[in-house]
Amino acid sequence: MSPNFEEDRLMNPERAKHALRSPTGEARAFCYVYVLRSINQPDQTYIGFSRDLRERFHRHNQGDSPHTAKFRPWELVSYFAFSSKETAIAFENYLKSHSGKTFAKKSLFSQFRNLE
Repeated sequence: MSPNFEEDRLMNPERAKHALRSPTGEARAFCYVYVLRSINQPDQTYIGFSRDLRERFHRHNQGDSPHTAKFRPWELVSYFAFSSKETAIAFENYLKSHSGKTFAKKSLFSQFRNLE
């Protein structure tokens, strides 16, 4: 399962047009925090950060990341877009912390059994 950004844009093109521009009209570059789940071993999940979510997702499924290669193929379960790299990294670190995993299990990702 790959993210379908074109469908997201087509569902609400006016909203997407504004979301992809800064207040000055410049193209906005987003940073993403994402959650993957192994298709073959659903108890295995991975939380990561990327500026290019499509390329990073592809690399996970190609086996280019030693940490995730053994659990591929992966599906993209959720992602969060941030206009600030610092905020994205802070959110990623929080989700990887003990309290962040607890929060995610109870609030954001209740369908997951294991966010280890």
